[in-house]
Amino acid sequence: MATNAPLNRKLRMALVGGGQGAFIGRVHATAAILDNRAELVAGALSSDPERAKASAPDYDIPPDRAYTSYQELLQTESHLPVDQRIDFVSVATPNHTHFAIAKAAVEAGFNVVCDKPMTFDLDQAEQLAEVVDRSHVVFALTHNYTGYPLVRQAREMILNGDLGEIQAVRAFYIQGWLRTRLERDAQKQASWRTDPSKSGAAGCFGDIGTHAFNLGRYMTGLIPDAVSCQLKIFEPGRQLDDYGTAVIRYDNGALGTVTASQISHGRENDLFIEVDGTRGALEWHQEEPNKLLVRRNGEPLHVYTRNPNAPYMTAAGRAASRLPGGHPEAFFEAFANVYRSAYDDMVLRAAGETFERRDTVYPNVHDGVEGMYFIQQCVDSSAENGAWLPLRHARARR
Repeated sequence: MATNAPLNRKLRMALVGGGQGAFIGRVHATAAILDNRAELVAGALSSDPERAKASAPDYDIPPDRAYTSYQELLQTESHLPVDQRIDFVSVATPNHTHFAIAKAAVEAGFNVVCDKPMTFDLDQAEQLAEVVDRSHVVFALTHNYTGYPLVRQAREMILNGDLGEIQAVRAFYIQGWLRTRLERDAQKQASWRTDPSKSGAAGCFGDIGTHAFNLGRYMTGLIPDAVSCQLKIFEPGRQLDDYGTAVIRYDNGALGTVTASQISHGRENDLFIEVDGTRGALEWHQEEPNKLLVRRNGEPLHVYTRNPNAPYMTAAGRAASRLPGGHPEAFFEAFANVYRSAYDDMVLRAAGETFERRDTVYPNVHDGVEGMYFIQQCVDSSAENGAWLPLRHARARR
């Protein structure tokens, strides 16, 4: 829902990361300005000072605001007049750098939009959450799949009780791009994702398994209680998992599974989820995001298409849509919905008004902590041959 708080200008954005050869930084930059509510005015686009400067024209960032480090960016922007300085920082860098950048930005008083996973490990995530809690900033985490209209539609249907009591959740994220060891050829995306010093304790599960876990949490609202996990390295010589499956017990008695692979031939970004309730079941596929399948025994298959004018669409589903039915909306638009929801709170903050800190429509710092706890407990469970370990973190959304 859009805010009515006044802000008669665009929000001013700084991008950290996204230099030449990067992927996710360009996605952030595109999504952030999609609704014409923000403008990219500054950046520290690479840890390499020369590349940082050379990348700035790609984003129309003026030379005097193309910084050579995030430290220079934050220090300089903090001393600009209020009507010129940035409002928020987007962090689009490898995992091991997120904590220092995000913490420094929060402590400087800037709102933050951070890529996932939020930090390198759980300890950093908990520290960052404490810093955010002490601040007055908006902190959003780009679990971008939560922004798809039919994901928000499904969430509202489930929370409204349309499926009855939820008893089973099966979430999958299946890729094939790491079937061979691309990291040996210095392929940029593969190199840091398979390096424990940059990716963290998990590979595949930290990269995409967290998306599958978060999608189940976001859609259902179920609180995870315990996990048993098996992670595997199938490609000889690789240092981090490239396949894994986790079984989750939820506090209401439901069971869930998370399966993630980066070694399945021919699979691209096949994130999908199935949810079983006592009154119905649903299924959603990220590669066909404009369809939601709903099943009930004795009834024909119901195919909900993304159509904001259809009477079956919920308020959340309609609010996340930009186009009439039949015109596909997908990855950039979903990413932009996370930004748009965070902007509503940034505007409230700028107007001196209060805003929700925990139960937000966009993923927040608490979701980031929970995601890092999921990674840690899955890695530890797998090391103990699938032992059941606690999965309910104190910061979990209720």
